[in-house]
Amino acid sequence: MSLLKPRLSFQQIINMNVGFFGIQYSFGLQQSAVNPIYDFLGASPDQIPILNLAGPMTGLLIQPIIGALSDKTWHPRWGRRKPYFFIGAVCCSLTLFLFPFSSSLWMAAGLLWILDAGNNTAMEPYRAFVADKLPQEQHAVGFLSQSFFTGLGITLANLSLFVFQDYFPQGTGKIPLWVYGSFFLGSFCSIASVLWSISTTPEIPPTAEELAALRAHKKGFAEPFLEIVTAIKEMPTVMWQLALVYLFQWYALFCYWQNASKSIAQSVWHTTVGENKELYEKAVGWTGLVNGWYNIVTFLSAFGLVWAANKFTPKWVHFGCLVMAGIGLLIFPTIENKYLLFAPMTGFGIAWASMMGIPYLMVVGSIPKEKYGVYMGILNMMIVIPMLFQNITFGFILKHFLNNNSGSAISFAGILLLIAACATALIKPAPIATDQKSMPMPTGH
Repeated sequence: MSLLKPRLSFQQIINMNVGFFGIQYSFGLQQSAVNPIYDFLGASPDQIPILNLAGPMTGLLIQPIIGALSDKTWHPRWGRRKPYFFIGAVCCSLTLFLFPFSSSLWMAAGLLWILDAGNNTAMEPYRAFVADKLPQEQHAVGFLSQSFFTGLGITLANLSLFVFQDYFPQGTGKIPLWVYGSFFLGSFCSIASVLWSISTTPEIPPTAEELAALRAHKKGFAEPFLEIVTAIKEMPTVMWQLALVYLFQWYALFCYWQNASKSIAQSVWHTTVGENKELYEKAVGWTGLVNGWYNIVTFLSAFGLVWAANKFTPKWVHFGCLVMAGIGLLIFPTIENKYLLFAPMTGFGIAWASMMGIPYLMVVGSIPKEKYGVYMGILNMMIVIPMLFQNITFGFILKHFLNNNSGSAISFAGILLLIAACATALIKPAPIATDQKSMPMPTGH
């Protein structure tokens, strides 16, 4: 990549990140629809964490490997990161189409593994793509544009669960027909949005020296793994500090996503999926609205966080956002009026925008530019390891300490987010690198 990076217009930054919309629509269905599908297929509450093992395991295995591979990839026509966007999006699109046809619990769990593999293949290079394309002073806009599309994609996914209930008949199968509509729409969005970004955004070609280094670099099966090990050994201190935040933050988020619909069914409709399936379906639809709301807040607040991060520093913005989210989840399971559920989710939505963009601002200045891909993959390992830990441990905690009570699980998540806020306050970000110069903004694409 050339040292001199052209400043991009706001429209160009939006175009390059449109593909994140489809990726996050898929992730939104995982948040709000996959666990209810498990419920419809007969899963018990303490089985849900282990059935979600696909997300952290594929993230742990795939993201750093894809990051290392994309760092060492260059094709004159296809570029460096784009081939991975496309392959991942095709995989997601096909799996989303097939998912609602799941006839058994283990078929759904198997498809989730494939879906997560595709999501991780597409998503990991997107973080490096921002760092590749944008000069230092535009990193905040680039990363928080991804927060914007995160909110927009997940919002559409969640709202579709509510809206399609009114337009699709109930059906006689285990999985309601309205679920099919949400997944079919996601299948289209996944591939269409990534194709938009690929077609509108050229990658910056490597310099002659960088290209020579890529061609001379020894390649082999073990090479990406050795690259990851070396990068971890040389990892900046700020990333180790962020790992502690992520341990509590992402464990908490999985607790919320796995239990939101069951908590709402308990507190608002006073039922469970086993007691009254019809009322539980209403709770699932309302969970789609609630999650849709917090993601609306996410895309509305994302660019406001650019200003806040510049004024108050990324560290303290993230601290404040985690406090809001933690308090919101402590309140959430006590609310019996379904309309009041939107209040705590407002703060949660702002925090979600921060989670999807601000941490990258805290570390990107400490990462060597030739290793953007592998370090973004390692940063995502720090996301999926807590998720993996949650999947393995939380079923036991929920069954033996929280009495399989989903409301208690949400409160537990709130406490963990407050602990994550305290860990954020201890972070000492490195000074922002000043070696990335920028060129004047071009007039064309």
